[in-house]
Amino acid sequence: MNIINKYKSLSKEVKASVSYTICNILTKCLSLLTLPIFTRMMTTEEYGLVTVYTSTAAVVVIFTSLQLPYGSLSTAMIKFKDDREGYLSSLCSITAILTIGYMILCYVFQNTMEQYLDLPIGLIILMGIEMLFTTSRVAWMGYQRFEYRYRNVVIITLLTSMMSVLASLVAVIIFRQKGVAKICANAIVVCVIGFLIFFFLIKKGKRPFEKKYWKFAFTFNIPLIPYYLSQVIFNQSDRLMINKICGRSDAAMYGVAYSIATILVFVVSSIHSSYTPWIFERIEKKELQENRKISLILSSGIAFMLLGIIALAPEVVRIMAGDQYTDAIWVIPPVTMSVLLLYYSDLFDCFLFFYEAKFFLAIAAVASASVNIILNYFFIPKYGFVAAGYTTLISYAFLAWIDYLYMLKICKKHDIDKKVYSIKGLIGVFGIFSAVGFLVMSLYRLPIVRYSIILGVFLILYIFRKKIMKNLNLLKDDLQ
Repeated sequence: MNIINKYKSLSKEVKASVSYTICNILTKCLSLLTLPIFTRMMTTEEYGLVTVYTSTAAVVVIFTSLQLPYGSLSTAMIKFKDDREGYLSSLCSITAILTIGYMILCYVFQNTMEQYLDLPIGLIILMGIEMLFTTSRVAWMGYQRFEYRYRNVVIITLLTSMMSVLASLVAVIIFRQKGVAKICANAIVVCVIGFLIFFFLIKKGKRPFEKKYWKFAFTFNIPLIPYYLSQVIFNQSDRLMINKICGRSDAAMYGVAYSIATILVFVVSSIHSSYTPWIFERIEKKELQENRKISLILSSGIAFMLLGIIALAPEVVRIMAGDQYTDAIWVIPPVTMSVLLLYYSDLFDCFLFFYEAKFFLAIAAVASASVNIILNYFFIPKYGFVAAGYTTLISYAFLAWIDYLYMLKICKKHDIDKKVYSIKGLIGVFGIFSAVGFLVMSLYRLPIVRYSIILGVFLILYIFRKKIMKNLNLLKDDLQ
């Protein structure tokens, strides 16, 4: 009861933040809990089809939506706060027209699309429809956040996730082509819910072809397309290239490994989300003395959590996916290490976002994505899908380095001490983290030795628990 009362006493902003966090955790857990079911009910070839479809959809949606729900929406909600629903109706009409254009291209270049995307034309068309209604749902959720109607967002998010999982399970059980069945079942749920939202937004907004809204949306988002595309390519190109070079089974193997390796991404994102307002305040005041210590402590904590994933990778893969995915364990260490480097990039990007250095952000994203594609092109054919894990690690290291260099430029321009982070300390944390990670990986076939090390670590933590908690409390006080 005390917890409920405390929650009720919170401001609407804090309630919204708490609700979104819990909602994200629940949806993530739901996805992870059902992964062992689907990987055991489907062959690696069938699961590979799902992986390829999902990765391709992440690219297609950029061209069918221009990423309007993620780019212009936040600014539009402020700029057009007196007619937010009108802007959303225009956004829906834009994505609808872009989707129609996409379908025309699919019809005209059917054979080329099937060959290039390695998917049947039916799924390629379904992908366009699904992305249209996904866009409307995401846009509506963004609008609800600005209105602080967090309950609506939570309800729709959880409803969509649970119905998608349920429909997918039923479809996989009933139908013989399980990969196609899972894709279609999930798409039907997304489309039904998305269509209702799409229709609602068009009807309530009543301004689907407002010239000023169209102009704003295009002028804001089109210049950012290279940035969005590079991000997606960075995250999805490895799976698509593995599918082309090695086949769907290996794509499934890598997809499962990637999902496990990035299990804690939402935790890392939450940590960064809490840190960002604090660092923004310090940047504005140019009071960054404490940041060196705080960023180093946060990075060390994240590295320690990620080591847990690496240490238990064989067991997690066996539980989450089954013995047929055993080879996926060798991908998990480098991809998990990449998560820490991504966090470093986010630390450096704080300065780029604060001073709206969009050009620098775009250059860094395009350059690192290009490095990733080039490395994959040369090494996947030679070393198989495992190579993609290491190319991802190298690419994220390159991204962090570029972001750091651009941060230094920003600091110099705005007369900020460039020693805002302890670079030697961050490199040291990553060095120790990666060395221990690779050491643990070398012990994957020696479980007794590995378990002994894990037990030893927990024993050390228990001995020094009071000191650790004291430091955590000090960190909490510093961030407040």
